[in-house]
Order: sequence, then structure tokens, then C-alpha cells
Amino acid sequence: VQLQASGGGLVQAGSSLRLSCAASGRIFSSSVMGWFRQALGKEREFLAAIRSNRGVTLYADSVKGRFTISRDNRPNMVYLQMNSLKPDDTAVYYCARVSHYSTQQYDYNFWGQGTLVTVSS
Repeated sequence: VQLQASGGGLVQAGSSLRLSCAASGRIFSSSVMGWFRQALGKEREFLAAIRSNRGVTLYADSVKGRFTISRDNRPNMVYLQMNSLKPDDTAVYYCARVSHYSTQQYDYNFWGQGTLVTVSS
């Protein structure tokens, strides 16, 4: 599986942004997909994950209610809709693939290259 994240940029606090992740590979439709972020000097942080079937989702408390993960298996896309952005949301955002539901980055075996989101105050 190859993953390509896009959609980052510079936005003002309170704005919305939608990140996209394009996946190649036949196993995408059976994969759990997740989004993480890593701010400068901080650990990589789990944000959200979505199952392949019925789109069951899981969110970190820090983004619950503001961020929404979704997927479209045809084509192989995963999205992260981010609303009410704050300066603390500034980070590099990564999409990743795992074979089972997990919030732990070390369980994810395929990663995109990351896309930078900068939120100005």
C-alpha cells in the first residue's frame, strides 16, 4: 500500500480544512485507516481511525467533535475534515494503514509522507 496525503496549508484560527489521503493497493478496502499528527518537538499523536466496513470510527478526545474521518473505497481515499482549527492544531498530518483497529502508531505499517497544517492566531 502506498499513501499520499495532501490538503495541508496555512489557515487562520477558526477555519476549516480537509485533508485527503490517496491509497494505492488492493488491500485498501480491507484496511483500517488512520490519521496522526506530529507537532514540532512532540510525539506523534493519534487523531482518528476508520474501519473498512460500515465506516465505524474512533477519535482522540482532543479532536472529537471537531474532526471527522471518512473514506471512499472507490476510489481509495481517506479524508480528515477539520473544523474550528486552533493554533495548537499546527502539525504535520499523516495518514496510515493498519490491519486492525488501533490507536498506537507502532501498529500502523504503511504511512504517507505527511502534509503540513499551520494555523495562525
